[in-house]
Amino acid sequence: MNNTMETMQSSLSKLVSGQDLSRDESRGVMQSIMEGQATHSQIGALLTALRMKGETVEEITGFAEAMRGAGGRVVTERNRLLDTCGTGGSGIHKFNISTVSAIISSSVSVRVAKHGNRSASGRAGSADVLEALGVNIHLTAEQATACLEDIGICFLFAQIYHPSMKHAAAPRKELGVRTVFNMLGPLTNPAGADRQMLGIYDINKTETIAQVLKELGLKRAMVVTSHDGLDEISISAPTRVSELRGGEVRTYDIHPHELGLSVHPMSDILGGDAKENAAIIGSVLRGERSAYRDIVLANAGACIYVSGLADSLAEGVQRATEAIDSGLAQSKLEQLISRTGEMSYVS
Repeated sequence: MNNTMETMQSSLSKLVSGQDLSRDESRGVMQSIMEGQATHSQIGALLTALRMKGETVEEITGFAEAMRGAGGRVVTERNRLLDTCGTGGSGIHKFNISTVSAIISSSVSVRVAKHGNRSASGRAGSADVLEALGVNIHLTAEQATACLEDIGICFLFAQIYHPSMKHAAAPRKELGVRTVFNMLGPLTNPAGADRQMLGIYDINKTETIAQVLKELGLKRAMVVTSHDGLDEISISAPTRVSELRGGEVRTYDIHPHELGLSVHPMSDILGGDAKENAAIIGSVLRGERSAYRDIVLANAGACIYVSGLADSLAEGVQRATEAIDSGLAQSKLEQLISRTGEMSYVS
């Protein structure tokens, strides 16, 4: 029996008996998966056992460290670098709030390395909507670095940086349920961003994920889920926030009124396919008043706050408002389209 088989079987034995894996054990298991040494049956059993037991901070951290080690890297200054990548998976077909929030944040001098992918549900992921807006998403690590240095924002297409994920694709698809992999994408930014605004689909996991971000070395972060099921800050209901700051995690709820925003029904922020969502983003950046604008302001404001360019969430919302109404945010999108358009396409 080879070492990989022994490692996987030992880990599975622990998990099915309700025991937790250590950080080192978790890292070793994920390395086996990333290297294509684990069988589909082992991967499926592992993911199921973890889901039923409940993933711990140590386990998720170990998995994320292994994925980071196996992925491509973008070499850049990591201090005060923001990612807005979230888990998705809320089941609510909204538009791409975190993507437009990243653009707005960049327009007020936040350095942004936006990590993202295509949608797995047939709707529109960040990669899909950026393409629909005219952004070239197929950049090498070197091109992404140049884009970040030149205009302060870049998009990191997950398919380019995490090819080893293909080894888990079939078992994940066959299982058809959320697994730890749904949480790992936002934890594996190729540029090593030290700030993050991370929306997650499970309100019971905000504090766990915030603790994982702390273990991974992030300086500041907000992990959010709304009480009405959004993996964003909501303008329809209170939002649960676990905030990492100063090495501590604090969990609290916020309400749209605290941000100076109106309450809107959930139906007013729904989106569609990539083309429809690109049109919504265009309307927001042109300054049109709507529920779309308000939910973007809430989330872009949080990004600005997490980046240290606002002393409160409400001040962050005000800065995001000014960025839109002054035309700075629209100009930043145009810069991103132009700069990436000058770069050769990478398949």
